[in-house]
Amino acid sequence: MTDKMEWQGQVGSSWAREWQRTDRSFAPLTQRLIERIIVAGDAERIADIGCGAGELSIKLADALPAADILGLDISSDLIVAATERGSGRSNLNFAVADAATWRDPHFAPDLLVSRHGVMFFDDPVSAFANLADSASDKARIILSCFRSPAENDWAREIATLLPSAPASDPDAPGPFAFANADRVKAIFAAASWSDVAFEAVDFDYVAGSGADPVADALDFFGHIGPAARAIRLLEGDAQTAFVSRLRELAEAHLQDGAVRFAAAAWIVTAQKSFIRSAA
Repeated sequence: MTDKMEWQGQVGSSWAREWQRTDRSFAPLTQRLIERIIVAGDAERIADIGCGAGELSIKLADALPAADILGLDISSDLIVAATERGSGRSNLNFAVADAATWRDPHFAPDLLVSRHGVMFFDDPVSAFANLADSASDKARIILSCFRSPAENDWAREIATLLPSAPASDPDAPGPFAFANADRVKAIFAAASWSDVAFEAVDFDYVAGSGADPVADALDFFGHIGPAARAIRLLEGDAQTAFVSRLRELAEAHLQDGAVRFAAAAWIVTAQKSFIRSAA
């Protein structure tokens, strides 16, 4: 589980420092998500929920110069990184905000987008209801999220290296909280979103590249995700053994000059179903 406080603290700081490698890891999915957003039609105001270091917002601002783009994230470190990267674009702004409670009377989005930024809400029904309330009457959602850990080799295989832990709640806030399509449909229906559709996207999650892809992957995993948490918690011989197994895993996935893992995501679309009264 990765909660709000972690994103506002160490996790957000790590992702802000690692934005180049995190963008690389999602590159094929990001491209597919952008294509789906552009094909969906014109939007005047787009809010990027959990925008992270801003890649999706920036690319949309460049591809849709007539649209106003607003990236929102609870991590001030990520917003600093996004603002620096996106500078010079008159149709792009970023703000530190929790989308679960965010409102802006001067910015009612007609499109809500997110690249893997919506799976961490403590109360997703309340959060998506708030987004419906804050959006225009014709608003739509286009977002991506991971499918199950079993379909994501990087998660499944790293999990086999981790010390045993009690079974966790699959619906708890975290990277796989939106893996269950039926649960997502129920969340959206309860929050006044309808016409929910799912597109399965499979892509290569690139964890390491460059002159020494294995070393690059080890360093990346040491800063991002479940392996980073394990390395922080383990000590001495246990930590050394874990890193050694992680290296072997990276070596096993070295293909064509990069460390690649099979990854699986949903692109989810929905339509605001009716006009909600203001809360």
